[in-house]
Amino acid sequence: MPNHPALTPGRVAVVTGAASGIGLAAARRFASLGLKVCLADLSSQALDRAASEVAALSAGGSNDVLAVPTDVSKLDAVVALKDKVYATFGEVGVLMNNAGTAPGGGPWDHIERWRKVLEVNLWGAINGVQTFTPAMLAQKTPCAIVNTGSKQGITCPPGDTAYNVSKAGVKVLTEGLAHSLRNEEGARITAHLLIPGSTFTGMTAHGRTEKPPGAWTPDQVIDMLIDGMNRGEFYVLCPDNEVTREIDERRMLWAAQDIILNRPALSRWHPDYKTAFEKFLKG
Repeated sequence: MPNHPALTPGRVAVVTGAASGIGLAAARRFASLGLKVCLADLSSQALDRAASEVAALSAGGSNDVLAVPTDVSKLDAVVALKDKVYATFGEVGVLMNNAGTAPGGGPWDHIERWRKVLEVNLWGAINGVQTFTPAMLAQKTPCAIVNTGSKQGITCPPGDTAYNVSKAGVKVLTEGLAHSLRNEEGARITAHLLIPGSTFTGMTAHGRTEKPPGAWTPDQVIDMLIDGMNRGEFYVLCPDNEVTREIDERRMLWAAQDIILNRPALSRWHPDYKTAFEKFLKG
């Protein structure tokens, strides 16, 4: 299977949230494919460590790696990131809007955490798309934009409503981006929604030092992302060691049918529908 044309040696990848987790795994993989890589994250210290790790995998070493401390929730910071990348490397082949944070809060609590989660998870992706897409279109070269979503933005489990809202927004943004790009004359940019399963990262570890058996590693998620990009997939839906794609599909179908069948909101977690959902899940 041929690689996506943006994943060509010498092209440039920009990854936000690149100092750890899925972002760092992506940066490492892009470097190993021969791409130059720009890593963006909040912590300068963590970013420097990540950049050194990525440079060790890069054909040009540190000359092919750029680290830019960036608060993706701030539009001017993302514009500065774009300007720095283009001044250094002259183009962008892959943009991965991956920066994220949690927890947020429930419907009527933790309003300040709500703001932070929405500003980073959703506005970070919006800022990235708004800032980089026109410049990438102007290149008239094959490119790709990847936004990191979540299954929680599709099935919306009770608990962290703010996080669910942010990732549901990323899903809608990326769908709209894909539609607009395929209708833009001369556009050669594909859009992809990465939907990880349970993944062991700093954000999900909650103090644990060992990966739970059911979780995937960030490298496994990026394996699936690269394969999905090469296949031309928009929805890159990752399983994990406990949840198969079939289970994910049944859960998502049940969630959509809440509207169609006018069931109570989030009926999957409603005691009156427990037995029906378990039966449905078994097919």
